[in-house]
Amino acid sequence: MPRYDYRCLNCGALFEAQHGFDEPAPVCPQCGGAVKRVIRKAAPMLRGMAAPVSKYATKEELRAKWAEETPKLRKKLVDKLGEETVRRNAPTLGDA
Repeated sequence: MPRYDYRCLNCGALFEAQHGFDEPAPVCPQCGGAVKRVIRKAAPMLRGMAAPVSKYATKEELRAKWAEETPKLRKKLVDKLGEETVRRNAPTLGDA
């Protein structure tokens, strides 16, 4: 069963509760008040080409990011699919 983090709307207590997805939120274990679900864990950081450059990135910055990430992507594809398949299906990735 998933675990959820809650904060009491009355006393402000933070606690964790384990229950099914469709079950209603529990009451506060300290005061019995209503609670609100909170997110206390940060999402994983994106890296590589998935990482945002900036909404104000210049063309040069985008080209630099592409030049940095393309060899890594090409190597992963060659390792999985083989050199000939990458040359035939992804010619814009260039040679290693």
